[in-house]
Amino acid sequence: MKIARVIGSVVNTVKLESLNGFKLLWVEPINEKGESSEPAVLAADGAQAGLGNIVLLCQEGKSARMVMDSIDAPVEAVIVGVIDSIEINGQDVSLNENAKELP
Repeated sequence: MKIARVIGSVVNTVKLESLNGFKLLWVEPINEKGESSEPAVLAADGAQAGLGNIVLLCQEGKSARMVMDSIDAPVEAVIVGVIDSIEINGQDVSLNENAKELP
C-alpha cells in the first residue's frame, strides 16, 4: 500500500458494469513530507474519499479487484481507506501542510 492525496475526480456516464458503484479519483502518491513521490494514477474509490483527502492506496491489480469483489474489473489501483492521522518516530505528521493548491 501507498499513501496518496486525492487531486481530482473523473466523471464518466458509460462504464463497465464491474465499475458500477465506484467513483474514479485521480490520486498522487506522496512521501512522508507530503510531497509528490510518483506520477498520479486513476483509482477506484472503495472508501468514500474526497478531494484533498490523504488516502491509503492499493496499487496492485489482483488486490484491487479483491477489494472491489470482482475478478474481472480492469482496475490496478483502489483507495482502501481515508487517513485521519500519521505518526512518525513519535511525532504527529500533517501531510496536508505541503498539499498543492487545489483548483
